[in-house]
Amino acid sequence: MTTPHAPSADDIRAVSPALARYTSENLTADVWARPGLAVRDRCLVTVAALIARSQTMIQRHCIENALDHGVTPAELSEIVTHLAFYTGWGSAMAAVAPLKAVFEERGVGNAALPPASPALLPLDEAAEARRAAAVEANLGEVAPGVVKYTTELLFNDLWLRPGLVPRDRSLTTISALAATGQVAQITFHLNRAMDNGLSKEEASEVFTHLAFYVGWPAVMSALPVVKEVFAARG
Repeated sequence: MTTPHAPSADDIRAVSPALARYTSENLTADVWARPGLAVRDRCLVTVAALIARSQTMIQRHCIENALDHGVTPAELSEIVTHLAFYTGWGSAMAAVAPLKAVFEERGVGNAALPPASPALLPLDEAAEARRAAAVEANLGEVAPGVVKYTTELLFNDLWLRPGLVPRDRSLTTISALAATGQVAQITFHLNRAMDNGLSKEEASEVFTHLAFYVGWPAVMSALPVVKEVFAARG
């Protein structure tokens, strides 16, 4: 199976000289060089946003860039698994071909990827009990199946997989939520991200970076929620 490559600078210039200029001068030379977020983190944010939106045309280039800047094949494998739950199986399946193509080119075999059922990280039982109780109280009578799988699959399994450290798993999640316009879910997950070690400056820069990859409307819709989280945390 062949996967599409991102358009070259010449390709872009042939269609839109202005887009080519903004891409080279503003996105590549400016945004990616901003100091508030490490390049490796920008790679995680970008890959998560592209997978969330099933934008396969430039996924391959961004996956290669991520590998070149310290993201491991195991982490990329874990990101696509994680996003199946947060943006749907369709978006995860769409990312399989670009990931597989890059892994094959770079000689990444199955041994370099996380196992299907690893030993899980320890569970914060008190925090999980509070989360589960709140979800049960709010949604238990509406969709008991959702409540069941939220506890059993998401928080007692997926979030405890060691292939992606909790901070990076949270970073991936908030990027995907912003990318898909799921503003109502950002409060919980941004707080969780900051509890997992994402700084206020880094969180702010995530949304600056995302503006270029998911568009200003999606980010502007999320920022009032981000502002509330920052204010509540002091």
